[in-house]
Amino acid sequence: MTAFEQVESKIVKALEAMKADGSLPADLPLPALEVEFPRDPTHGDLASNAAMVLAKPARMKPRDIAEGLKARLQADENIEKIDVAGPGFLNITMKPAFWHDVVREIERQGADYGRSVSSTKGAVNVEYVSANPTGPMHVGHCRGAVFGDALANLLQFAGYDVTREYYINDAGTQVDVLARSAFLRYREALGETVGAIPEGLYPGDYLKPVGTALAKEFGDTLKGQAEADWLPIVRERAIAAMLVMIKEDLAALNIHHDVFFSEASLKSKGRDRVAEAIAALKDKGLIYKGQLPKPKGHDEDEWEEREQVLFKSTQFGDDIDRALQKSDGTYTYFASDIAYHYDKLLRGFRHLVNVFGADHIGYIPRMKAAVAALSGGEADLDIKVCQLVKLFKNGDPYKMSKRAGTFVTLRDVVDEVGRDPVRFMMLYRKNDAPLDFDFAKVTEQSKDNPVFYVQYAHARAASLFRNAEEAFPGLTRDSVEVRDADLSKLDHVGEIDLIKRLAAFPRIMAGAAAAHEPHRVAFYLFDLASALHGQWSRGNDSPQLRFIRQDDRDVTAARLAIVAATQRVISSGLTVLGVEAPDAMR
Repeated sequence: MTAFEQVESKIVKALEAMKADGSLPADLPLPALEVEFPRDPTHGDLASNAAMVLAKPARMKPRDIAEGLKARLQADENIEKIDVAGPGFLNITMKPAFWHDVVREIERQGADYGRSVSSTKGAVNVEYVSANPTGPMHVGHCRGAVFGDALANLLQFAGYDVTREYYINDAGTQVDVLARSAFLRYREALGETVGAIPEGLYPGDYLKPVGTALAKEFGDTLKGQAEADWLPIVRERAIAAMLVMIKEDLAALNIHHDVFFSEASLKSKGRDRVAEAIAALKDKGLIYKGQLPKPKGHDEDEWEEREQVLFKSTQFGDDIDRALQKSDGTYTYFASDIAYHYDKLLRGFRHLVNVFGADHIGYIPRMKAAVAALSGGEADLDIKVCQLVKLFKNGDPYKMSKRAGTFVTLRDVVDEVGRDPVRFMMLYRKNDAPLDFDFAKVTEQSKDNPVFYVQYAHARAASLFRNAEEAFPGLTRDSVEVRDADLSKLDHVGEIDLIKRLAAFPRIMAGAAAAHEPHRVAFYLFDLASALHGQWSRGNDSPQLRFIRQDDRDVTAARLAIVAATQRVISSGLTVLGVEAPDAMR
């Protein structure tokens, strides 16, 4: 039970006592109650609006309920004092020993501190990146890749059985363009002068090795074939080569998917998952033939009304019904996307998360409608959108070399600044807000660089233990002296404030997981690091507050217990973000 949950439990018991003695209606239902840190820390350690919430159903003044709670709670051995503020807010100040127990709990639980107590909350499928397999990852993919991976880590930390999935768009016209581009490089590898890459083909040098490999495998035999014959051969080799490149790019960010799902597999080996999905919707009475209205802004002269197979997506919140099959009988892209999500449902997933780029915002209502329809409302789909990334250096727009031919690659960025700054800074802003990525700032060794500041806090903790053992041989992080230290010696406001922040970790992680917002973890870690660095600075100003007191081994052991707990929490948080927790800064 977390520190917050302990106080919430005390309030519930007090309310139950008030119901029993007639101070509250005996049949009054008690809603879920939460305590929080007060906005003004001078008001106390924790605050609750329980009396405000219960006033209306109890038909009582909130202050009367609050005063009743105060009378019953103030005798608690862990509570220093309780104040009733305003119309009925409870401001609670806990005794130092209550906060000391948080340090002991972190030591007891170790790496499990903050994790969900339930063994599993069910299976969740997190699909992210899913870029067309036509070239290397670019910087735009980078943010979605990092966000999706951190979210998967966060959900796993919160008790979910997570599957990390990549959807390979290998059935559209873009892979035919890839094949034609690779075929040009194949001819070049055979000694032809191909000249400038024709418009509409992919110009990057990354396709040259594909052409070389084709020449080595097939010699010049493909040259004499018709396009209809060589296209599927080249397409297969090119897609495979691109996937190897994509996996290598993602590995540079320490991102590894569990499943790579091929769009082409939806219609292969005698299976037509698209037809199955449409049939499932038809069985529910959600398919009909009709005509869609002309889209806004569409040229009247080019618009042709035609009958199509339509899905009644408006019944599930979409603004218009959506086409699944064109008048020529071919499926729309949306039909394939429906089939893909139908396959996820058939695999047993009822919690789905998709990470989209900013250019796919308009797709959200129809995909939510499709999942709601196919699952009969039993599955939930959350679609998180990652906004654009702009590159800067010292505040000025930064144009890197474009080895891909037309765009800045993910590897360009990682090679320039390293994996950890990329991952942390891609998460140090909410996913749906634009992100300015400054190459100079993310490598700066100062408080203005969040990733450095957080990692430095972990390294500073490790340094403190090295220095402590020099001053007091045998006083190590894992020593009994530190584990069983007399924490009553911790009474400075800065020490208690640091412990309070540690106490918030389980709630931060649970809230971030529930909201699918890993940026909350990055923000929290920065605040926690600031608290540790702040207490260090106080020790510079006042030797009596230093973590290592050369004249007092017992005080040093107690303060090192806080340092160990802080280091543990920072390590756990950075692990969820996929960022290293170093013991020394280079």
